[in-house]
Amino acid sequence: MSILGRLMEPRVEVHLLKDEGERIIDEVRKHWAASFWWYCLAAMSIPLFITTFRFPEFFWVPLAMSVTALLVGLWKAHVNYMDRFVITNMRVFRVHGVFNINLATMPMSRILDISMHQPFIGQVFGFGHFVFETAAQDQGLRAIRYVGDPQKRDLTIQRVIARAGLRTKMRMDDEDDDGS
Repeated sequence: MSILGRLMEPRVEVHLLKDEGERIIDEVRKHWAASFWWYCLAAMSIPLFITTFRFPEFFWVPLAMSVTALLVGLWKAHVNYMDRFVITNMRVFRVHGVFNINLATMPMSRILDISMHQPFIGQVFGFGHFVFETAAQDQGLRAIRYVGDPQKRDLTIQRVIARAGLRTKMRMDDEDDDGS
């Protein structure tokens, strides 16, 4: 993939341990709500640009503001687009960044607790935030914000942990229930 292609689309598959049998269970892009205000800022460049015609003697002020709003809004929206949270059969990791790639990973065996926070607006629009707790003091993968369909993603992670045999299961014996 070319450099321009890498700047436009994150490649999470290059971080997989394919020789160990690791495969992607779910690749999570940030919910559109994470970029909403950045798109609004980019859209504000249109009325700002139109004001350049109202004040011809100072046209450069609204023009500079318009170009700045457009560039900052589109850049921040693209940064959100490049942020990916990946659930594999062995670990969870987050890849983010455009020019500098940052990778934070956590093996499934290290996850002690997953907290999900879904504010009211997140319930309306279908997003939430995850907080991963481990025994480690410092961790590179703690909070994942603006996760779409968080209940489904939480169940996916719990299912992968259960299938890996990393949590003990409570045995339910039918014989104990009927008094024999």
